[in-house]
Amino acid sequence: MPNTIFDRPDLSAFTRLDDLGLELTGQRMWSDHAVLACRIAGADRWCRRCGCQGESRDTVVRRLAHEPYGWHPTILHVSVRRYRCPECAHVWRQDMSQAADPRAKLSRTAARWALTGLVVHHVTVARISQVIGDTIRTRTHPTAKSGHTLARTPTLPSSAPARAGTPQLASAHEFPFPRCGVDE
Repeated sequence: MPNTIFDRPDLSAFTRLDDLGLELTGQRMWSDHAVLACRIAGADRWCRRCGCQGESRDTVVRRLAHEPYGWHPTILHVSVRRYRCPECAHVWRQDMSQAADPRAKLSRTAARWALTGLVVHHVTVARISQVIGDTIRTRTHPTAKSGHTLARTPTLPSSAPARAGTPQLASAHEFPFPRCGVDE
C-alpha cells in the first residue's frame, strides 16, 4: 500500500473516549491493567439556578471501569470540575451524563461491552466480572441494569397472537424467552 495516508495518532479516538465526551490527558500501564486519566471535553460554567457564570472551585476525580483492551481491565480517572456561582452560592459539577450514569461504576462503553459479551458472544458472567468488576470492586454484575432494560423490551408486538405452548410473561422481571422442557 504505497499511497497510504495516516492521520495524527489520537488515543482518545482509539479508546472511544471521544464518544463519551472525554479527552485523554495521561496514561499509566501495568502488566495486568491500565489507567487512563481524562477530563470532560466541554465546560459547564453556567449556574443552573440563576444563569450566572460560575467560578471554578476545585476538581474531583471519578473512577470508572472502561472497555478492556486485550482482556486487561482499563480504569478511567475522570477529572470533574466543580463550580460555584458567585451570585447564589450554588455549587455544581460538570455534566458527565454522556460518559456514565450518576453513581455508576462503569462507563457507558463498558456497560455496552459487558452486555454484548454476555448476550451475543456468550462470555460467562465470571469472565466479564473478572475483566471489569474486580478492578473497581463492584458488588453486582455490571450488566444487571442493562439486562433489565433488555428483559422489558417486548419480543413481539402486543397485537401478535401468542404461539401455542409458549408461556406468557407474568411480569416484566421474568425472562422474555420461552423455557424449553422445563414446565411442559
